Amino acid sequence: MFRNPIRKLCTAAVAAAFAVAAAPALAKEPIKIGEINSYKAQPAFLEPYKKGMQLAIDQINASGGILGRQVELITRDDNANPGDAVRLAEELVSREKVDVLTGSFLSHIGLALTDFAKQKKVFFLAGEPLTDKIVWQNGNHYTFRLRPSTYMQVAMLMPEAAALKKKRWAIVYPNYEYGQSAAATFKELLKAAQPDAEIVAEQAPPLGKVDAGSVVQALADAKPDAIFNVLFGADLAKFVREGNTRGLFKGREVVSLLTGEPEYLDPLKDEAPNGWLVTGYPWYAINTPEHKAFLAAYKKAFNDHPRLGSIVGYSAIMSLAAGIKKAGSTDTEKLIAAFSGLTVDTPFGKISYRPEDHQSTMGGYVGRTKNEGGKGVMVDFRYIDGAKVLPSAAEVKKLRPAG
Repeated sequence: MFRNPIRKLCTAAVAAAFAVAAAPALAKEPIKIGEINSYKAQPAFLEPYKKGMQLAIDQINASGGILGRQVELITRDDNANPGDAVRLAEELVSREKVDVLTGSFLSHIGLALTDFAKQKKVFFLAGEPLTDKIVWQNGNHYTFRLRPSTYMQVAMLMPEAAALKKKRWAIVYPNYEYGQSAAATFKELLKAAQPDAEIVAEQAPPLGKVDAGSVVQALADAKPDAIFNVLFGADLAKFVREGNTRGLFKGREVVSLLTGEPEYLDPLKDEAPNGWLVTGYPWYAINTPEHKAFLAAYKKAFNDHPRLGSIVGYSAIMSLAAGIKKAGSTDTEKLIAAFSGLTVDTPFGKISYRPEDHQSTMGGYVGRTKNEGGKGVMVDFRYIDGAKVLPSAAEVKKLRPAG
């Protein structure tokens, strides 16, 4: 039977054309999230944080992605160096063509990325860095922040700290942006709450290099009634060990940022202090439906319990997903508009991103430490809504640059 070769060629050409036209619908480009953090320098927090991000990515992709596109996470380690962080951000934007940036743990690196976002007009969600400057003094159009800031966390602790009626306070903090910010906020809020209180000693060792013996001795020599501590990680462990040995904490109240987080409380083991007033994350005793669902999913995925880093990583990705969905796009300006007042479901409940300063209203848990059978836990805790410890829009306007 005779076959027309021209018809055969035309049919093949039409089929090929249809295949090319259909290809974009079948394989849309993924939404790329570029993430930068100090993984090697701060593994206690950031390994759980990365797992939290991955859980969120897996859940989003399993449910069809965002706007019909899968989500791809591209991470980089900044070596705890601001210069490296900025270089990597440039690489992610220029070479990897990421749609948004997120991440950072250390506050001085968060500030470097905040400035990068402003200069390059790139959307940046700062997940963890706590300095207030990120959304206030150095705040900009392109940067939002998830975690409660130093101001918010100190404000959560201040009512109970002031109620102690201790007049002589000592402060110890790591000497970099986060520690300096926390110490300054504590002084400001303590003076407002208790005008007769005074700071009788102040120790500011370099981050990761605390000489615990000399720090503890200097604090003891000042004979304070109470201590405000901002040390975390290995510095905290050394401080607690030396303080226990020298009796620094005996008969003294201690108010401590972050110490109730499992990242820092768990490693203390049988040295965990009793009765410290702390911010933290009592994952084992939170009974809200949203947290129970997160806990079950996290344990199933990793055969481990979450840390606070897990909450931050998970909530950062879920925030970006909610923002992109609301914007209907990854366009920077549309995403910024969508994040203004954006509401997000997190394991801590609903949070929103304030239009006036781009700070989320994620709250935190405040309670007391207890050494329970050789393990540190949080007891008598309560959740404080971040919206209740933030300054008003009028006050923020004075702190934040215009534009």
